[in-house]
Amino acid sequence: MELLQGIAAGNLREQVVERVRAEIVSGRTPPGSVYSVPGLATELGVSTTPVREALLELTRGGLLVAMRNRGFRVERLSLQALDDLFTMRELLERFALETLARQGLKDRDALVGHADDVARAVESSDVPSYIASDRSFHEAMVEQVGNPLLTRMVMQLRDDMRLYGIDSADGVQRQKESVGEHYQMIELAEQRDVQAIGGLISRHILAWKPLFKAALDTQN
Repeated sequence: MELLQGIAAGNLREQVVERVRAEIVSGRTPPGSVYSVPGLATELGVSTTPVREALLELTRGGLLVAMRNRGFRVERLSLQALDDLFTMRELLERFALETLARQGLKDRDALVGHADDVARAVESSDVPSYIASDRSFHEAMVEQVGNPLLTRMVMQLRDDMRLYGIDSADGVQRQKESVGEHYQMIELAEQRDVQAIGGLISRHILAWKPLFKAALDTQN
């Protein structure tokens, strides 16, 4: 990990959350690995407080398990659990985007900005930035529906995923394909094309499933 310096305390915690989440969901930190608060703080060049807060947040989200006086262990995900996550994520996120298309966009420019961030991350082959910016794009899309509970449920499902294989050759190709799909979602929402945006978000989500399952199968 790169050092985190010159960042406000609250943003430090968020930066640590993003870094550790990206390591876990990409499979770079495999199941069973243990994060030590002092060790991670030293690695990042920050105090232990934002690191502890970040790891506790990821524990609440289910990515980590706190072990008394031993740190935080990366939780294992079963193939069945991954299947269930894909099922529920497609169901809820498709509902959200179809609802958004019926309502119409509130802020197109903000979504384009998030889509641009994803495109830049892919162009620079920065997987952690891709994971963070892709998450921000989808959160911004769903937030425009105006249903905070729906947003929380969708984002929790996303955060519970494991993106194993995302930096493989197939994963990189899928990242590139997703860039254009993000811009298409914005256009379809603006055009209020409910049917087309529903089909697109389903394909957008499910195209990752065989890649993740194959990679996860090698972990279990």
